[in-house]
Amino acid sequence: MSERKAPLDGIRVLDLSRVLAGPWCSQNLADLGADVIKVERPGMGDDTRGWGPPFLKDADGNDTSEAAYYLSTNRNKRSITIDIASPEGAELIRDIAKQSDILIENFKFGGLKKYGLDYESIKAINPKLIYCSITGFGQTGPMAPLPGYDFMIQGMGGLMSITGERDDLPGGGPQKAGVAVTDLFTGMYATVAVLGALQERHRSGLGQHIDVALLDCHVAMLANQNLNYMTSGVAPERAGNAHQNVVPYQVFAASDGHLIVATGNDSQYRAYCQVMGRPDLADNPDYVTNRQRLTHRVALIKELEAIMKTRTRDDWISSLQKAGVPSGPINNIQQVFDNEQVKSREIWKTLPHPVAGTAPSTANPIRYSDTPIQYRMAPPLLGQHTDQILEELGLQGRK
Repeated sequence: MSERKAPLDGIRVLDLSRVLAGPWCSQNLADLGADVIKVERPGMGDDTRGWGPPFLKDADGNDTSEAAYYLSTNRNKRSITIDIASPEGAELIRDIAKQSDILIENFKFGGLKKYGLDYESIKAINPKLIYCSITGFGQTGPMAPLPGYDFMIQGMGGLMSITGERDDLPGGGPQKAGVAVTDLFTGMYATVAVLGALQERHRSGLGQHIDVALLDCHVAMLANQNLNYMTSGVAPERAGNAHQNVVPYQVFAASDGHLIVATGNDSQYRAYCQVMGRPDLADNPDYVTNRQRLTHRVALIKELEAIMKTRTRDDWISSLQKAGVPSGPINNIQQVFDNEQVKSREIWKTLPHPVAGTAPSTANPIRYSDTPIQYRMAPPLLGQHTDQILEELGLQGRK
């Protein structure tokens, strides 16, 4: 039996995106086996190439030109440099688009039209192309022409109103997430959208335009918090490290540090009470069900906090995990990669790199049984594959 090919083997992606949301999408597609051609500005490239320190170091410990941020989103791609603002460059993009299956771009609304690279122009020369536009606010609506960035969308889209400590406590106030979650979610939604359009093309033989907006994706990802508001008419507020809908589900201070206890159902709560040596808290009519625990949250948490301070963090975690109660430490990133579970899943990857010798990479979390993710290439140097790509497409000499 012949070896099965990667899911997107034979699919060509023309990637005009930069920074995070678009490259996150195209890296997903590249990991699934697509040939992703990353188009970059001559002499400059993707903005994130300069978003350092830290930079990847060579064998002598010296900084290279490759910023860690850029490395995080551009694995398994090939880089070509083209000046799309020039008539020759725009024409070259159109010629590559004729031979591509997917185009991803995150220019401002209408930004590619002046170059003849908008959807309608590309559709006229390749009606099978799936064209994905990622913008701050989408292709319609009063804010469509405005630029949008992750941080401002986290504020505008409501996340910062429910993230961080309560306003009445020390350190309270708006807080952004520690990574650009809006960009990352948008990149994931764009990936799903592209794969759906690719499947639909099997039936119709035609491509289509995909309109993905940061604000739309951000609001969508608020999930249960949206429904908390939509069903009650009351906007959720910041709750610190507690859960809006589940109790107990939060950070507790032990005698020597902090841990998370996350009881997702009543049976886990009862097991938690047994570990604490307080079965009476499980039988108390005020605390029997999650609904009752929510109603009496303040009184219950006061009791739990006092008990949790009587033992060490690791002692609690060991006992709780043996009892099937979800719990764990609050790790920094170094501790994450030192974790035996993370090591066993081989989440830290090392790829050959043409300048540094090797480059680290975070494994794709998708685990296929028969077509595993292949880590073919480290993020490319600027323009590393220009000649190779042009030759493959029969476009030699077109720079």
